[in-house]
Amino acid sequence: MTVTPGAALAEGPDRPFVVAARRLVTCDPSRASAADPLGVVEDAAIVVRGGAIEAVGRREEILRPGSDLEVAIEAAGVVTPGLVDCHTHAPWVGSRDAEYAVRMAGGDYEAIAAAGGGIVASMRAVRAATTDELAGALRARLRRMAALGVTAVEAKSGYGLDEAAERKQLEAVAEAGRDARLPRVVPTYLALHALPPEAGGDRAAYAGAVARSWLPAIAAAGLARYVDAYIDRGAFSVDEARPVLERARALGLGVRVHVGQFADVGGAELAAALGAASADHLEHVAPEGIAALARAGVAAALLPVASFTLRQEPPPVAALRAAGVPLIVGSDANPGTAPTESLPLALALAVRLYGLTVAEAVLGATREAARALGLDGVCGAVRPGLRADLVVWDLPHENAIVQPWGAPRARAVLRDGALIAASG
Repeated sequence: MTVTPGAALAEGPDRPFVVAARRLVTCDPSRASAADPLGVVEDAAIVVRGGAIEAVGRREEILRPGSDLEVAIEAAGVVTPGLVDCHTHAPWVGSRDAEYAVRMAGGDYEAIAAAGGGIVASMRAVRAATTDELAGALRARLRRMAALGVTAVEAKSGYGLDEAAERKQLEAVAEAGRDARLPRVVPTYLALHALPPEAGGDRAAYAGAVARSWLPAIAAAGLARYVDAYIDRGAFSVDEARPVLERARALGLGVRVHVGQFADVGGAELAAALGAASADHLEHVAPEGIAALARAGVAAALLPVASFTLRQEPPPVAALRAAGVPLIVGSDANPGTAPTESLPLALALAVRLYGLTVAEAVLGATREAARALGLDGVCGAVRPGLRADLVVWDLPHENAIVQPWGAPRARAVLRDGALIAASG
């Protein structure tokens, strides 16, 4: 890769520049076909102006004789849209490494949580941290994600477990999200994650307080675009979650739901009934739930790092695919079950363990993920009108992106046409 100094950070909003690529994966449905679902353009050029994509095509079409367009980045490898991480718990502090070691030695996650570990352990760390400390940890995490090719991240609260600490997490997300040198951030209020010790085991009363008071206040402050709930065995029931999620919809917020990580308790059907943006996990989901998701057009967010560390069987991917449920892939970055910041690692596991094709994995972390986060008019593909969120990979082909490198392979990462990460 060659970069003309300063050009990738264009000197003015009206000065166009070009990213040239030997192989460009556009993820543009207008270029896709059954034989080429990723809409690949060989020997391609992308014109960027004012942070947006102005034109895409073959080099010979864009850089015609007499053109004064400047090639700012010449990519010898493959170029893709910036990766979109559709499910993370990124604003956390602290470590649960001791718990992880216990689980790797055969300890049961649900038993650890019931004994005061798991989410409640992270609650204690979050409550003890300041907003600035949470924001600093999140900014550092986002920088590392950017180095892996990620340009947009969903970031959930859910470790505060009371109104003040949940707001603190979301305020940290807002603070980090104002930095244009980091991936763009989509904030989600994980309203029902676990019960804090002070709740006395009363899930219904806790959910009622969330719906009546905490959620409206967080919505009024503009701290969340989505509301999430963990619906599962040992977590919240459909009846406990429904009023919270219905209230979220009434307040103009989107809904996404943790469903069936350990047992199918009807969460998929609720996600479908509420028109959720995604149903996440789905290691356990019945055919009726899959059919409901398909009818409602709810995406399935697959989180293979968590099922890998928990030694779980994969979700019924073949059945989801056959039903026409959109498939997206997230890192599930969290301090417990998915202690990673690597969406490329999740893609590698999605292909190896879940049976996704390379095209499904790439689309599931670009166009389909952007759609599920309400960013489909912003990013997730390389086409005119979208923001210039791009990754230049030190790899010859998109097949190589889903190999388990264990190291960053993004040479240059652009958000809005500006370089936010580079290597080499």
